[in-house]
Amino acid sequence: MCEVNIIVKGYLVLEDGSCFEGISFGVEGKRLGEVVFNTGMTGYQEIITDPSYYGQIVCLTYPLIGNCGINNEDFQSHEPKVWGLVVKENCRNPNNWRMKYTLEEYLKEHGVIALEGIDTRSLTQKIRSKGTMLGIIAAGDWDVEELFLKIEKGKIEGKKLVPEVTVREPVF
Repeated sequence: MCEVNIIVKGYLVLEDGSCFEGISFGVEGKRLGEVVFNTGMTGYQEIITDPSYYGQIVCLTYPLIGNCGINNEDFQSHEPKVWGLVVKENCRNPNNWRMKYTLEEYLKEHGVIALEGIDTRSLTQKIRSKGTMLGIIAAGDWDVEELFLKIEKGKIEGKKLVPEVTVREPVF
């Protein structure tokens, strides 16, 4: 039996009025967060699970992400901390002897919205020149104008994020 892939559109809208259109490879939904970038060539699994990225939509600048899949050894915490992930291209056929999941499987299992097909270089240049900014990552059938309106209502400043990522018990 052949597998049918349904393409789901997605958007990243920024508070400066920019809109980037891509294709979803995570869950459908929308999430508001601070948009940041990471220029690392490796370590996407560590980035996704790093508590310092809590509340953020992370743009990874390396052009192909997910080629080693996800393993059970390289987590920085027990679950993803990013609120959204943006990449140029998601590797659909990863290969690594430690791999347990594809990046797509892992993100869907943990409810993370992710987009591919975004011009990550352009997005990174915008963030570098203007600084981090608020954005909404959305996958599915959304009205882009409505997403821009939600940015104004959802400022992050003043929210206490540290208690939300602090471990409840020591981890050894």
